[in-house]
Amino acid sequence: MDSAVSLQSVLVLLASAVLAIAVCRSLHLPPIVGYLAAGVALGPHAAGLLSNRDELRHLAEFGVVFLMFSIGLEFSLSRLVAMRRIVFGFGATQVALTLALAIGGSLAAGYAWQTGVALGAIAAMSSTAIVSKLLAERGELDSAHGREVIGVLLFQDLAVVPFLVLLPALDKPGDTLGVAVAVALGKAALALAIVVLAGPRIMRAWLGTVARRRSHELFVLNVLFVILLLAFLTGLAGLSMVLGAFLAGMLISETEYRFQVEEDIKPFRDVLLGLFFITIGALLDWRLIASAPGLVIIFLALLVGAKFALIATLSRLFGAAPGTALRVALALAQAGEFGFVLLALAGGIVPSAILQPLAAAMVISMIATPFLVAASNRIVMRLSRSEWMERSLELHRIASQSIETERHVIILGYGRNGQRLARLLQAEKVPYVALDLDPDRVHEAAAAGDRVVFADSSRREALVAAGIARAAAVVVTYADAATAVRVLSHIHSLNPSVPVIVRARDESDIERLTAAGATEVVPEAFESGVMLASHTLVVVGVPLSRVMRRVSQVRDERYRLLRGLFYARDELDADGGARLHAVTLAAGAHAVGKRLAELKLESLGVEIRGVRRSGAPAGLGAAPPGPLQPGDVVVMLGSAEAVEAAENCLLRG
Repeated sequence: MDSAVSLQSVLVLLASAVLAIAVCRSLHLPPIVGYLAAGVALGPHAAGLLSNRDELRHLAEFGVVFLMFSIGLEFSLSRLVAMRRIVFGFGATQVALTLALAIGGSLAAGYAWQTGVALGAIAAMSSTAIVSKLLAERGELDSAHGREVIGVLLFQDLAVVPFLVLLPALDKPGDTLGVAVAVALGKAALALAIVVLAGPRIMRAWLGTVARRRSHELFVLNVLFVILLLAFLTGLAGLSMVLGAFLAGMLISETEYRFQVEEDIKPFRDVLLGLFFITIGALLDWRLIASAPGLVIIFLALLVGAKFALIATLSRLFGAAPGTALRVALALAQAGEFGFVLLALAGGIVPSAILQPLAAAMVISMIATPFLVAASNRIVMRLSRSEWMERSLELHRIASQSIETERHVIILGYGRNGQRLARLLQAEKVPYVALDLDPDRVHEAAAAGDRVVFADSSRREALVAAGIARAAAVVVTYADAATAVRVLSHIHSLNPSVPVIVRARDESDIERLTAAGATEVVPEAFESGVMLASHTLVVVGVPLSRVMRRVSQVRDERYRLLRGLFYARDELDADGGARLHAVTLAAGAHAVGKRLAELKLESLGVEIRGVRRSGAPAGLGAAPPGPLQPGDVVVMLGSAEAVEAAENCLLRG
């Protein structure tokens, strides 16, 4: 019977997860919103399909175990050092002040200081899973506010470890409290010492032995075994299972198998984390909200309002602009998944009259977060007067770079690919303007004379200021398909005729980006495969000329814009493929006065590549909207027979 009940709960969770993701995809909402809403609807306080609290707690714990393992896997001393000012400055101050405010409020309300510590630890956490995913989807991880948000979240994740040790120890009598805390901290210190001193060597040897067996299933099973074994051992030692998962992640992060483990464990983490959010939604008690809505609203206002004010103030003190500070505060004002883990440990410290309203407020804050982040630009523009000035200055900087430029290339993203493209454009004396969101990179590149400005290329006004109406081409250099689709919609609403070349990670994104309006999509996987093949052919002795011809064939088949070459009259196409051919229309030509569409040249087997009009800037343009004129040059692509037939049609009819 118990197994049947367990299977029923798992089936309900999986079915609700599938439905939640499907609905959220159709409504363009983050899946996390669907998970939380599904939990609310199916929980013991609503439909009652998820009513076994023990089962929900165990499933949720597994989700958090894998999340904490992922965080431990990404734990890097070099990353902490690089972000030390935000992590150990801003992040540490936020957690410390939240604790201080909670302890002061608890003492003022007549509760013990231990209650304040527990409430402060719970309130200090923000949702790493929700916020990092939202920022990634919006392409804001490298923005000024994105880096501050990630830095604070990183410290909060690290702060969970001592809180996991400390909170269970606080539920001890006063005369033994000091000893209990010292013992718990000693256990944690011993576990960390073992991990740091002996763990990496043992883990590297063990995973190396497993990897040499060349069995993917064996490798994944061993990773799962290591995670759950350390979680079990820390549980036996009186510490949290989540702490053991974090230590397992730290161990593997010091080995050369880190990235393989990260890929292998990602499906387990994402699925279990989704189930975790469903269980969080199931905690929301609608009856409590209906019977005591005032109490829930007070907790929600204290949690979100006080946290928003504190984080915005600290961000300003650490040198952020007003608009950036408000965006950081909006992103971090909610409760976090680890807050619920700590809430479960605080049952003996925090009175039950506080726990349920606080849990309801936490769930509501997490459900509201995607909507707050989506509306952050509008909120910031209303709250920050200086934001208008900063936006105006940003647009002025972009416009000053592009105002005197015609037929230029707009480069969106100035990372390695954007900079290489800019160097080639400079060498060919082609004007360009680059937009990038990394202030350090922009400052250094601009100081060196590059035409790059700090701007969000996904905003319409930034594209207008960059001269999108006068641009010869736009190049999207970052391989983020979701952001590229959004940018393409802006570009084609502002200048439908401008060619747009988009970078993609692999060929699975080609159809989506092409449908969104990309003129050409350059997939990294395709290009690396072509270069790998060409080098291999040269190494094994194939003549270089033949290799170059093969590579040209492959690229011709893949890239529409590169298809075909112009040939001399007495030169034969060795490959028997398509060729380019230009036809100049004299005054008496049959096509003069007619539109290209009327001539139906495509029926002859040719593709019209463009029309060059006399007096226009160098380069091909789209087919003219009106009739063809004397002097127009029509460029076609097709076989020798097809282009000859098309030429006869253009000139003689």
